[in-house]
Amino acid sequence: MKTFFTALGGAILGTVLGAVLLFFVASMVVNSVMQSASSSLAGGGDNPDSMVLTLDLRQEMSDQPATSGLAALFGQKGFVNVLTRLDAAKTDDRVKGLFLRGSEFSIGSSRAEELREAILELREAGKFVVVHSQGTYGGGPSSMRAIAAADEIVVQPGGDHLTGGVTFETMFFKGLLDRLHISAEIEQFYEYKNSPNVYKETGFTEPHREAMTALADSVWQTSLQDIASDRQLDFSIVEDAMSGGPLSPERMIEVGLADSTGWPEDVMERVKERGGEETELLDVLAYNPPSAPLGTPAIAIVGGEGPIVTGGVSGDLFANSAEFASDPVASALLAAGRNERVKAIVFRVDSPGGSPVASDQVWHAVEMVQEMDKPVIVSMGSVAASGGYYVSAGADWIMASRSTITGSIGIFGGKLALADGLRQIGINTEEITVGGPFAGAMTTIDSFTEQQREMLHAWLERGYNRFVGLVAEGRGMTFDEVNEVARGRVWSGEDALDVGLVDQLGGLMDAIDKARDLAGIEADQQTRYIFYPKPQGGIPGFGPMAEASADDLGAISRAAAILEDERIQALIERGSMLQGSPVQARGPLLIEK
Repeated sequence: MKTFFTALGGAILGTVLGAVLLFFVASMVVNSVMQSASSSLAGGGDNPDSMVLTLDLRQEMSDQPATSGLAALFGQKGFVNVLTRLDAAKTDDRVKGLFLRGSEFSIGSSRAEELREAILELREAGKFVVVHSQGTYGGGPSSMRAIAAADEIVVQPGGDHLTGGVTFETMFFKGLLDRLHISAEIEQFYEYKNSPNVYKETGFTEPHREAMTALADSVWQTSLQDIASDRQLDFSIVEDAMSGGPLSPERMIEVGLADSTGWPEDVMERVKERGGEETELLDVLAYNPPSAPLGTPAIAIVGGEGPIVTGGVSGDLFANSAEFASDPVASALLAAGRNERVKAIVFRVDSPGGSPVASDQVWHAVEMVQEMDKPVIVSMGSVAASGGYYVSAGADWIMASRSTITGSIGIFGGKLALADGLRQIGINTEEITVGGPFAGAMTTIDSFTEQQREMLHAWLERGYNRFVGLVAEGRGMTFDEVNEVARGRVWSGEDALDVGLVDQLGGLMDAIDKARDLAGIEADQQTRYIFYPKPQGGIPGFGPMAEASADDLGAISRAAAILEDERIQALIERGSMLQGSPVQARGPLLIEK
């Protein structure tokens, strides 16, 4: 009965959306095959002798390359692939520069920070970086932070820049649950573990507000500092401009946040001319960097993205969101550890957490790899909180961007008691259970008895103490020292460094440099990257599908966006969270604006 309404709604919605999505998929598969064939006939796999790489920040992108579902069939790459290609471009004489299309909305503060570092290093290597922006329509400072380090920023006439600080939007459902006579029977450890507050409160508690305010302020300050540094402006000028409401292109130029106005087509032509004769524009994900010689040492990049769940990936061809499944991620870590060519492992974690049991399995895999004398360096993406921190805690070295959301060392569990709500509409439920006082406690839809609640509390406390103990062991801290900064509190990467939860601030490429150092690889020695888990590409019976073009992947992204509004996805995820596992090590629900 507890899943009746979920199943009914899912069946109706699934039928409608399935028909729509099948239409999109069929169209895009045919289009992809035709374009792939055309590209093969034209010899499209070769890169030009002179090129300017392009990156469109208006297109959505996952953190890591897809390993399952429809995205894997099309060979969809991720943001980490952008970073490794831009790094390779620094020493490739064929690459003259980078042309960026500015983001119209937030790209995320941590991602903006890593892209900024890539731009600075390209410029240091003698490459030019030009940006065209058609304006921004919200999303805080990350859209400007991502491009401020460029040589030149051109804004389209009429393309205003909407500023608005940093906002973390949280939806609270208690008022709705009260109207439905549904109670949130959830215990949490401890006061800063605010993820279940969306069920239990109608607004921010004081600890919740304290943690979120500190996080937002940290992200805001570091963003303004980066923009001021990159545009060579006083901090106060940037703060006043970014705090003063919408900025016209003329005002952006006046204060120094942009250089000129112009149209995208004109800027593209200028960029090609700047690259030299016969220079072509090439999407960064279509760029094939020069390969290191065979036999060179390898660095494994193991990815874990999305909510952490036990078992394998769902196997849903149409799944549109990443899933951090414990079996394939643990297997990938072990496979990388057993590969004799691999000298070190960079574990890229981008996850708000999830199942503690699944997190424990991945933590143990990290321990096993270290017993193989392979160093493991964690590179935290936008978020590595709760279970995302759990899987990172035992690594040899932990790196986070200043804007990474991390920590949230805590645990919660329970259920939603639906019985009273059902009785309001004439549905009565009764249970017959045998086997002791906790029998049926997590499966029935009635509230916990006091004895059951005490047993749940003891169960969760054991899980919390194990979590804190593993962090203490991995970080070389005492239990009490970890507990002081744990209790479910989230931290920015910068603040996490101060309290001892990370070792160093930096992005993926910094983590790779650290991996080379810990593995004893000489600074000037070339290395190869091997990505894990291996993507499950191809369609059974038809063989592997060629990588889709950027246009194909853009079409997929746009079609998926119709079904993937942030708030709708948040509702779906929160609604099904406890159904998958009654105990969660998951960070707070955050929508960065």
